[in-house]
Amino acid sequence: MSSTMRDALFLTVLFVTNVIQAITGFAGTVLAMPASMLLIGTGEARVVLNAMAFASCLWIGIQDRRHIRWRELARIVGFMAIGMAVGILLYGVLPLAPMQKTYGIFIILVAVRGLFFSERANPRRWVLIAILLLAGVVHGLFVSGGALLVMYAVVVLRDKDEFRATVSCVWVVLNAFMGVQQVVAGEWNAHALVLAALGLPLLVVSIIVGNRLQRRISQHAFLLLTYVLLIISGISIAL
Repeated sequence: MSSTMRDALFLTVLFVTNVIQAITGFAGTVLAMPASMLLIGTGEARVVLNAMAFASCLWIGIQDRRHIRWRELARIVGFMAIGMAVGILLYGVLPLAPMQKTYGIFIILVAVRGLFFSERANPRRWVLIAILLLAGVVHGLFVSGGALLVMYAVVVLRDKDEFRATVSCVWVVLNAFMGVQQVVAGEWNAHALVLAALGLPLLVVSIIVGNRLQRRISQHAFLLLTYVLLIISGISIAL
């Protein structure tokens, strides 16, 4: 396959997954990463997808700022930051491969339960805080703590607009931190910059399409879609 065809397929993946990201506020990167790694390589996929996710979530956060639960946002970022610091310290010390598979299977089981048993649990406060801390640890280890964050947000952010706006702002903060690390580490190259530039117009269209779809789906359908995306995320993490 020619490099031009690979780039075109990558941009198609970028568009489709960012429509989903615009609907829910999460899952765009985890859905795009497997195909993107095959098409353009892991290094370029990481930097371009992170940049696109940052831009997408920033747009949604500004657009829907009236729906942001600011106190909840501060709580999420604060506890996840603590967990991330622990995860970064543990990176290289723990056996990551079996832990990652176990984490993926756990996410699948929780999502399946939520999908087929619709009653909402009301965990104790300390359990919710533990979930956020663990989400930060996992994000520091695997850069994939979003599934645990969503498990927390499903309980605390019961309205789909609040869910999308608040979770998007969490990713603005985390992706900005990761983006600075990538720039400092010199991970960007000329080809990645070209792909990012070509992806921006598609990103705009994907957000517009995602916004229209998000307004049309019900709260129940939004919750079901969230659990389905969690299952897909769990499978992607476990493999």
